[in-house]
Amino acid sequence: MNQHQQINESIKCLIDQTLHLADTCLILGQRNSEWCAHGPILEQDIAITNITLDLIGQARNFYQYAAKLLVEYEQKQATEDTLAYLRTEREFKNLLICELPNGDWANTILRQFFFSTFQVLLFEEMSHSKDAQLSAIAIKSIKETNYHVKWSSEWVIRLGDGTAESKERMINAVDNLWMYTGEFFIPAKYETIDVVLLKEKWLQKVKEVFDEATLIIPDKGFMQSGGKLGAHTEHLGFILSELQYLQRVHPGAEW
Repeated sequence: MNQHQQINESIKCLIDQTLHLADTCLILGQRNSEWCAHGPILEQDIAITNITLDLIGQARNFYQYAAKLLVEYEQKQATEDTLAYLRTEREFKNLLICELPNGDWANTILRQFFFSTFQVLLFEEMSHSKDAQLSAIAIKSIKETNYHVKWSSEWVIRLGDGTAESKERMINAVDNLWMYTGEFFIPAKYETIDVVLLKEKWLQKVKEVFDEATLIIPDKGFMQSGGKLGAHTEHLGFILSELQYLQRVHPGAEW
């Protein structure tokens, strides 16, 4: 591979990684938005809505950067809107855990805790990236993501060490979601950050919270994967149908 090919491959990996980060934030934000006006109490309804806005804001930053790279290096017409609204399921690279149905409050809370704990570690590592734009987005996002971890972990403890029913719901949530956490640490060829190295820190944080919540980390088992490469569950198509409907019916529509 000559130097020109190496540069092209490096740019392609950077675009794919940026889209992966954007897609993951957007899809989880879209899922969380389903709780708006349906939260268990008003304060928590507002809290998860604010987390949703944080995730969509992060997605916008990544999409804007990916669009800039596509225009500059691949001469493709792209904007944050076209990347969010005009790509198909197979083109999305989000983590599978983000597209799963919300389920009950325990399931949603645990998903947020698993993901945000990973995302903080990822952003901390990304803040040292040689790519200045990715580093800047990560630094900007760390503070709000730390809040996401704090908020969700407090709920995991509250429900796990609460009533018999809340405990049972948390156990069911662990059973539902644990098999999707392995994808955090399965590297895609486009990722420049070694996600494998984040696993021990992630497990340590999860164990700390689970111990306080009187929950047990499952034994190692089969882990789902494929989202990073565009292989998704049946749920993503329904999410995109709703998310992209207006733009596809009325192309270029603006408020």
